[in-house]
Amino acid sequence: MAATQAPAGTDFETIPRNKVYQEVARQLERHITEKLKPGDLLPSERQLVEMLGVSRGSVRDAIRSLELKGLLEPRQGVGTVICNHCRTAADPLAKALLQKRKLVAELIDVRKMIEPHLAARAALHASSEEIAEMEDILARQEAKLQRGELATGEDSEFHYAIALASNNSAILKVVDVLMDLLRDTRQQSLQGKGRPQKSLAGHRRILAALTRHDAAAAEAAVRRHLQEIENIALKL
Repeated sequence: MAATQAPAGTDFETIPRNKVYQEVARQLERHITEKLKPGDLLPSERQLVEMLGVSRGSVRDAIRSLELKGLLEPRQGVGTVICNHCRTAADPLAKALLQKRKLVAELIDVRKMIEPHLAARAALHASSEEIAEMEDILARQEAKLQRGELATGEDSEFHYAIALASNNSAILKVVDVLMDLLRDTRQQSLQGKGRPQKSLAGHRRILAALTRHDAAAAEAAVRRHLQEIENIALKL
């Protein structure tokens, strides 16, 4: 079946019936990047149907695909608005990175809600054996750093030991899950210049407060440690 001719005076090409919405999306994207700017309105569905010679369903599918790429944004009572063009090419990767950053930020936020209070409880409840176990963990962490190795395992183990010393078994699984979800991010951040040493120093401040059984100092030390982690992790 021959394609319907587009009205004269437009910069669109009439699309063959068998090309479906992909070709509509391609032409729309070209038109947007070449002719329009952020904040401009896309022509209405009815206008696009007439200009492109396709069905309304194909136009809608094409618009949806460009919305997913971040090129278009529907606004109630206004229409479909053009977004920033420069986002388009790298949009899938950008979206993935933004989603990951959001997840990491949320997980660290959960740690901030939980771990400082656990440290305060641990300062009050930790036994001499538990303190000795934490000292051993940090000794192993330091030994690994001196050999130029990552100490991701010891990093997790230390925080888990604090939860264990808080004398609340129900919280252990929560901390374990958080450590697991943040494993990749911690491994990346611990490779940054000076980051492993900063992590060890943070752990030593926490342990010093726990050894003194100073709940307020332990809570403050964990808050400082988590803030340092967040500052680095969200730059990855």
